[in-house]
Amino acid sequence: MRRIVGTKRASSIIAGFKKARILVIGDLIMDHFIWGDVKRISPEAPVPVVDVSKETTLLGGSANVVNNIHTLGGSCLVAGIVGKDEDGRKLVSRLRERGISTEGIVVDPRSPTTIKTRVIAHSQQVVRFDRENRLGISHRVRERVFSYIEQAVRKASLVVVSDYSKGLISEELMEVVMEITGRLKKPLVVDPKVEHFDYYSGATLVTPNNKEAGLASGIEIEDTESLKRAGEILRARLCCEALLITRGEHGMSLFEADSETHIPTVAKEVYDVSGAGDTVVGVMSLSLAAGASFKEAAVLANLAAGIVVGKVGTATVRPAELLQAVQLSLKR
Repeated sequence: MRRIVGTKRASSIIAGFKKARILVIGDLIMDHFIWGDVKRISPEAPVPVVDVSKETTLLGGSANVVNNIHTLGGSCLVAGIVGKDEDGRKLVSRLRERGISTEGIVVDPRSPTTIKTRVIAHSQQVVRFDRENRLGISHRVRERVFSYIEQAVRKASLVVVSDYSKGLISEELMEVVMEITGRLKKPLVVDPKVEHFDYYSGATLVTPNNKEAGLASGIEIEDTESLKRAGEILRARLCCEALLITRGEHGMSLFEADSETHIPTVAKEVYDVSGAGDTVVGVMSLSLAAGASFKEAAVLANLAAGIVVGKVGTATVRPAELLQAVQLSLKR
């Protein structure tokens, strides 16, 4: 890791975050957390009874990517959809409170805002349940999103597609995004979903997790050799400049045309992996926009992921935390 990025270089890249403007296109979600303690098992069924102490809501899905970029000092443009409901109004309000433009968020009266509810007891996730509606997007709403993307790409340093498979990301939308980013020569980073892999061909960088990479490549990733085969297959299939496979406790693996780089995890304790992938995408995008190489960006993203999994709930990283993590990693 020392050979990839040192303190001086990392400091320069992180300082460059504030000059980056990232367009995030994706599924906007509200993360709802119910916090409490478990002291007994229900007499009705063999399940824990959670004594609720508090409830909180945080930005989730592509809104968490936006929040990570904003917290790290970058500026954001947002394209997405919310429902005509209180949760949608709350999500838009949270973004505006942070000074983030919500011009590209379209209200769809046919579909509710997506909510993920997680029950947390003793700093561990007990269960998650989702409320969503995948009726599809009307022609009017889709055209409004496309219109915003067309003009927003021109203002952006880099474009992110954050696909949570909640209805926004379609083959048609990706064709539009690919055409515009290609024509304007803007880098495109995709956080994928397996069922949409064929939509992403031609992206600059795609960031599947280990399970997604295995399913999409048709290879069960069990060791270094199967990981390498999966990475090579996917990078060739997607015609992307780089593929970053996030591997949880095993770190990350970066595949480029002429090299592969395996970066070990730095997390000491893992409390909650919620939103860690959003942090990785946010840091990769900002780093690339700030002039980092794929390897340099991956090292910084890996360190950032190690920070957020040590926090409970959908978390973010601040520039000072990331730089401190770089300094600590170089002492090991």
